Amino acid sequence: MSDIKDENGTKPGPKPGPKPGKGIIEENIDDALGSRYLAYAMATITMRALPDVRDGLKPVHRRILYAMRQLKLNPENAPKKCARIVGDVMGQYHPHGDASIYDALVKLSQSFAARYPLINGQGNFGNIDGDSAAAMRYTEARMTAAGKALLDGLEEDAVDFRATYNEEDEEPVVLPAGFPNLLANGSMGIAVGMATSIPPHNAAEICNAALHLIKAPKARIDTLLEHVKGPDFPTGGIIVEPHENIVEAYATGRGGFKVRARWQIEELPRGQWQIVVTEIPYQVQKSRLIEKLAELIDGKKNPWLADIRDESAEDIRVVLEPKNKNIDPEMLMESLFKSSQLENRISLNMNVLDATGTPRVMGLRDVIQAFLDHRRDVLGRRSRQRLGKIEDRMEILAGLKIAYLNIDEVIRIVRFEDNPKQVLMTTFNLTERQTDAILNMRLRALNKLQEIEIQGEYDLLAEEKRQLEELLASEKLQWARIAEQVREIRDIYGSKTELGKRRTTFADEPDVDLDMSTAFISKEPVTIVLSKMGWVRALKGKVEDLSTLKFKDGDGPAFAVLAYTTDSIIMFASNGKFYTLGADKLPGGRGNGEPIRLMVDLEDDHMPIGFFVHDPKRELIVASSAGYGFRVKEEGITASKRGGKQVLNVKGDVEALRCIAVSGEKIATIGDNRKILIYDVSELPVLGRGKGVRLQNFKDGGLKDIATFKSEDGLCFVDGSGRRNSVNDWEIHQGKRAQAGRMAPRGFSRAGVFAVDKTL
Repeated sequence: MSDIKDENGTKPGPKPGPKPGKGIIEENIDDALGSRYLAYAMATITMRALPDVRDGLKPVHRRILYAMRQLKLNPENAPKKCARIVGDVMGQYHPHGDASIYDALVKLSQSFAARYPLINGQGNFGNIDGDSAAAMRYTEARMTAAGKALLDGLEEDAVDFRATYNEEDEEPVVLPAGFPNLLANGSMGIAVGMATSIPPHNAAEICNAALHLIKAPKARIDTLLEHVKGPDFPTGGIIVEPHENIVEAYATGRGGFKVRARWQIEELPRGQWQIVVTEIPYQVQKSRLIEKLAELIDGKKNPWLADIRDESAEDIRVVLEPKNKNIDPEMLMESLFKSSQLENRISLNMNVLDATGTPRVMGLRDVIQAFLDHRRDVLGRRSRQRLGKIEDRMEILAGLKIAYLNIDEVIRIVRFEDNPKQVLMTTFNLTERQTDAILNMRLRALNKLQEIEIQGEYDLLAEEKRQLEELLASEKLQWARIAEQVREIRDIYGSKTELGKRRTTFADEPDVDLDMSTAFISKEPVTIVLSKMGWVRALKGKVEDLSTLKFKDGDGPAFAVLAYTTDSIIMFASNGKFYTLGADKLPGGRGNGEPIRLMVDLEDDHMPIGFFVHDPKRELIVASSAGYGFRVKEEGITASKRGGKQVLNVKGDVEALRCIAVSGEKIATIGDNRKILIYDVSELPVLGRGKGVRLQNFKDGGLKDIATFKSEDGLCFVDGSGRRNSVNDWEIHQGKRAQAGRMAPRGFSRAGVFAVDKTL
């Protein structure tokens, strides 16, 4: 073979591609993983996790209902084994495990999981305690009226069909959805990068909102919420979410609802009482709830609760026994709501697939409007399909009418003509279908009564055709027909029916200020004394005279704080850290107490310089010996660990010197050089942590003391004899922060301190 060259005179090289017989394709691993993971993510989102906004179903649920329809498992028919249903679903429509299919079937039938069960299960289908259903070979099922309503019109070309996974059959892309299933039963799912959580609602309320939306397509969320009050859980309960939060959640499609158990007080002899819980929050397993409450009792985490008993039969009855009859029932329940699943938060994330299969987070109005638009599409398709059948039948009837009017000629043609079909078509201008109908007509149908019936049927069909044509031509008539269908659903599931009446109610959350950290501590007054050597003790009651207290040799009182056992005590040390102590956990007043270093991790070379009761509303000033400091919000200084919380940064020979409360609009500082500087508190910044800013400029030494005061009260100091004196003409010491200041007046304290309570 001669060499083949291109136009440039060079021999072309081999074409790139897989080697013959190998079939290997080289691909960058990042591209390969990315494309495959994207395909997996999209399949998870569209085929598993997110429901369709039109029928509220995921593919597995839709396939279960369709398979049950194929098996004729209507509400009026006898049920069949769940194993038969699961087998058909798996073999024909859903190529996944039988366990997942059966689990989905079970959830559709559980009255405590689905607000309006789509399947009527017979046998053990689990319970609210969390027990699983019996094996599918032991259980049977059929559809409920709600399940059947989702399929109504399926044989009338109401929706599109697609090929099944093996292309041997067809399955519906979406169901006609004659029942507002998405909101009525809700849906939950977790996909790749997104999730959905739609709680159940009351079907009658949804229908009322839909009817209002038909009249006013641009209705506000506030107006729709006059009809849809909120979720309606199959297990009841009480929603205590503020109304403004509910409005925001339904407007955006994202939010949540705080749901509490329903309870009542049951009176007992001799003034005793007990609490009976009759409804628990949605998706809470009763057995698990009781187990957790029992753990609170065993762990002594709720000393108000003495015992818990499960006396449930078909209805829930959980008995809570208080420690004594003097306990406030409201406080007991509030403590249990905060520490157990007697209160649960149900999230709202209306992330669904719209009519184009695109994931979207919709608000309440969009979800209801999507349902109505789907019903209008179904109505149009069913009407057009019915119109086509009517026209076909009227064509046949018109031919039969011609035959009756010319019966003798028709009989002659049939008897004597060689090609009667063609002659009939030519003689009477008939279509082939009309001619076939005449030729297939039996002799017994030639009586006069049959002729009258054909004319009557033709007239009825003509009238129905006219109505259908008017319906398809008028948007107003279409919405009127949809409104009529919605009213029928509302009447079936109305508030007066057992299934339709609202189960979940609404209430305002009680205005009870319950701090769980102090709720179970008896509030009693105590006097907490911290000695100079760091020994702490809590004396019962308010002790103002400490002269009778005994201390170790060389020791004495450093701080004395009047507090309650429910208070938190704050200690500020020379290392710039704040430490938090519980007043109820401090040692009693007998003896010398205990070293505070056993309770907090305080280094030996540092000492307490502040000791006070925590007040979150207060503002403090912290200052170091180097003359730096800042203001700090007391709500941010509490420490949860023994090591304390570093607020004022100090290093080297510098130590924290003062921690005082802001009690005026002026700050006064004095240094070792006895110079006083006064300036506005506003000049000192508010920080959370740091070294701070310079308070006063010193040539020699550092800060000696700092105080705040009100202008009308003036500045005071304590002289050598302990008497309180005022600083005359304190205004001459005013300046700006970080200035040097002026010498203290004659007679000022030789110790260089102001008259301020250093213990706060």
